Amino acid sequence: MIARRLAFAAALVSAAFASAVPARAEVTQASASGFVASGSATTAASAEDIWYFLVEPAGWWNGEQSWSGEAANLRLKPEAGGCFCEDMPQGGSVEHMRVIYAAPGEMLRMSGALGPLQSEAAIGTLTIELSNDPAGTLVSWDYVVGGHSRVPFPEVASAVDMVLAEQMGRLMARLESPDVPL
Repeated sequence: MIARRLAFAAALVSAAFASAVPARAEVTQASASGFVASGSATTAASAEDIWYFLVEPAGWWNGEQSWSGEAANLRLKPEAGGCFCEDMPQGGSVEHMRVIYAAPGEMLRMSGALGPLQSEAAIGTLTIELSNDPAGTLVSWDYVVGGHSRVPFPEVASAVDMVLAEQMGRLMARLESPDVPL
């Protein structure tokens, strides 16, 4: 079972390396009790435009990084208690994260264990902030994870970080070319 989880984490790393990511990301902390993955990107898009796309993950999230394999199955309700969820093609659904703070054009904060962390006794808080920057809008994110995992956190941290960086890079690409398929 642990070998299967490590294989899944390795697949996440491979997928992340296969995509060009115009975002800066790094694991800023990692220990046996958790990790922090942080990143940022700047875009000429307004905070309002970023928010519009941010809360529509079906338009920019990589479907390969979902349980169903199809980004079109993703949905996000941007209000406290709202779900970042995925509908499964044969019925059922998956909750990726739950919205705990939503300030349109400023901040989205969600709580949940992404990907291979979902089956562990781990919880993560993902904060995405939008702020003014001389070049436009700075999009920064922090994913703070803690708890217990059968796969050591330092081993999975870089894979999770790269997948988040890929998704943020895809969001930036969507903002730059809203009509071009990703």
